[in-house]
Formats: sequence, structure tokens, C-alpha cells
Amino acid sequence: MKLYFIALLSLNFFLFSCSSSDDSGPQAILGCTDSNAVNYNPNATESDGSCYFPTGYTLEIPQILDLLLPPLIPADNRLSVEGIALGRKLFYDPILSGDGTQACADCHLAENSFTDPRQFSIGIDGSIGTRNAMPLFNVAWNLDEKFFWDGRAISLEDQAFGPVVNPIEMNNTWPNAVASLQANAQYPGLFQEAFGTSTIDSTLVAKAISQFERTLVSANSRFDKFSIGTGTLTPSEENGLAIFMDEERGDCFHCHGNPNSPLWTDNDFHNNGLDSIITDIGLGEVTGDPNDNGKFKSPSLRNLAYSAPYMHDGRFETIDDVINHYSEGLNDSPTIDPLMKTVANGGVHLTDNDKADLKAFLLSLSDESFINNPDYQDPN
Repeated sequence: MKLYFIALLSLNFFLFSCSSSDDSGPQAILGCTDSNAVNYNPNATESDGSCYFPTGYTLEIPQILDLLLPPLIPADNRLSVEGIALGRKLFYDPILSGDGTQACADCHLAENSFTDPRQFSIGIDGSIGTRNAMPLFNVAWNLDEKFFWDGRAISLEDQAFGPVVNPIEMNNTWPNAVASLQANAQYPGLFQEAFGTSTIDSTLVAKAISQFERTLVSANSRFDKFSIGTGTLTPSEENGLAIFMDEERGDCFHCHGNPNSPLWTDNDFHNNGLDSIITDIGLGEVTGDPNDNGKFKSPSLRNLAYSAPYMHDGRFETIDDVINHYSEGLNDSPTIDPLMKTVANGGVHLTDNDKADLKAFLLSLSDESFINNPDYQDPN
């Protein structure tokens, strides 16, 4: 196992100023001048001794993920034991919702690889969404930092802001959510331990939740064990891998990686031929570029055994449905991805045996230890 020690660096939060009765000019800004502190103040010219240091957290990187670049940990939100514990508690606590009934975990269930088994999640007022909740794992390796199906969030912290105020999700306001946390008997002390202040704000809430989410690492599937030489594949799974990597049969690897790129997604956006008439324009709504209409993020193929339904709108209930789409269900449209090169024929037209083998391989990417990891479960 390879270890990356996550040191604690700047979180630019607190500005301390001193006043003077004379008119001698600008006064020194007091604060923490140690850049390793959680409340480092880059504008401070002298220290008031307020530096705070939570407990550094060592992120353990499984061997299979050593093939990747190091995980992205923002300099202003380094991992800490206290921050992760706080984020985990917030993730499972319905206190952030408008009526105190819905938590992040209600739409991102651990047993479903932190997604929702329903096609569309239901908000606190009974409102129904229009997209399937994305799974949460290995998000620290989303190095482009574009989150949600349409890439509208530009960091994991940014992603954490949205559901609280979304009217069809938690339907709250941040002032109300912060007031609920501030009035709680536990949370001011937990924020003090994590960030050196008992004064809560939305930025600190998003940072804590993001810290917890970055610890959600999945890399112990049967295929992972095969890749590092501690497990085997069945003949069906081996043929399924060959189909996956074959440009004439499966041609899956361009969007979903390969054994040397074990996230099993390119974290990019594609129109994969779901519709000939596009009603949800996806990435195009974010960029304003009509050439991006109908493009959505490629999800990871890890943990498919637990994360049904599939696609951005949850239209496919089974893996068989997904395979059939690429085999004979492709639909042409103006922004169809060039990688869907068999769209004129409706797909690659796999045999029944090839479909069964491809499914067997895909299921070998599922990590049972991930969905049962006690460190990821409800601590409340």
C-alpha cells in the first residue's frame, strides 16, 4: 500500500484586526501566521497566537490505485481526523434539510454504492428529481473537478453546496441550516475541533462533507484482486474483458478506462446515443455550447452490482438493458459522440454469449467490502 500523508495547510478563514486611536496609517492584521495551521491567515503581519492544528489524516491508497496520479486534496481543505468525522456526521444528519427529515445519505445510500436505488430521488416536499443520483466513490481522483452529471459543480466543495438549497431536494436556505447547526448542542464543539472555530458557516459545512467523501475509496473488487495477482477470473470474465477492450465488439474502454486506468471512467462528457431528440441537454446547459447538448459524465463501472438503475436519467433497470443499448439500441443525433461509430447500424450487435460474458466482467468490478465498510456507515 502506498501512503500519502495529508498535511494540514491553509484554510483562509479568519481575519483579525487591531484598532488604534491615532491616524498613523494602516494597522497590522493579527492572526495565525503558520501556514500549517487550519486557520492560517495569509494577510496577517504578526501572530496573535491563535493557530489551531487538528489531527492530520493519512489517506491509505490501495495498490491498484497506485497506477493513477495522486488524489486531489485542495490546499485549503486538507484532510483531518476531526474534519472527516464531522463530515461523516453531517452526511448522515437530516439537520441540513428544510424540515429536518432528509440527509445526504437518503439519496446516497452506502449499500447502493452511495447512490439511490430509485430512478429519481424524492425531496422533502415530495418533489421528484429528473436525474438519477450519482454514486460517490473515488471522487478524490476526479482530477478535472467537474461534478454532477452535467459538470456544473467545479469542485467537491462546490458540489456539497447545491442539494441543501435545491427546492426539489433538501429545500432549505443556508442561513437556516447554519442556524440549526449553531443551536445544536454538539456541532459548535465539533466545528471547533475540526476547524478551530465554533462559529459555523456554509463553507465549513461543505468542506467537512467533502473531507468525508474523499475518504470513500473503492478498490477491492474481484478484478482488482486479479490485477494485483491475488485473485483469478473465470473464462467468461476473461472473455468479457476481451470484448470490453475490442474496438470491433465492445469498444468500451475509450470512455470507461482499462486495467491500467482503474477508475473505470474517463470523467469526461459524452453523448452516448440515448436519444435522437434531446430534451435534457446536460453539459450544454452549463457551457452554453450547443455542441455539448446531450453530453453527460461517464459514470464509473465500479460497483454496478449495487448501483442500479443506470444512465443519467436512470432509464435502464439492469446491466442487460445497458448492454443491449450499446449492442443494438444506439440513436443518432447532431451531437452523438464519434466513439459511437456503429450508430448507423444501431450498435455493435453482440451475440448472446458475448453479452453474458461482458456482463460477467462488469460485475467483477463490484467491491462488496466498500459498501460494507464500517468507516463509511452512519455514526449517529
